[in-house]
Amino acid sequence: MAARAGTKTIDQYLAAVSPDKRAALQKLRRTIRSAAPDAEECISYRIPTFRLGRMLVGFGATANHCTFYLLSSSTLKTYRHELEQYDTSKGTIRFRPDKPLPVALVRKLVKARMAENASRRGGSQ
Repeated sequence: MAARAGTKTIDQYLAAVSPDKRAALQKLRRTIRSAAPDAEECISYRIPTFRLGRMLVGFGATANHCTFYLLSSSTLKTYRHELEQYDTSKGTIRFRPDKPLPVALVRKLVKARMAENASRRGGSQ
C-alpha cells in the first residue's frame, strides 16, 4: 500500500494501514529508531524512510505483506543466509504482519546499512 501523495509523516502513513500491519510496522519502526537513534524520519518515494546523512532503510505495507526496505542489494546479499526464510528481492524483505522480523536481525541489518553508508562517505558513523 503506497502512501497517498499528501502523506507527510510516518504517523500519517501508519494511520492508513490495517491494525495488524500497523502493529508490525510500529514494532519495526521502534527497532530501527533504537538501532539508529540519530536517524531522521521522513517519507521518501511515498514510504516511511530513515535518513542518516543518506537514505538508510524504509518500511511499508502492501495488500498481502509488510516490507522492510534495506535500500541496498549488497547488504541483503551479505545477510542472505539469515534471510532465507523470508521473501526477498534486491534490497527488500517481505514478511507477514503476524510474523514480524526478529528485533536482533533488524538491529543487525540497520547497523550494517549504517556502516555501508559511512564507508561510501569515506567516514565513520
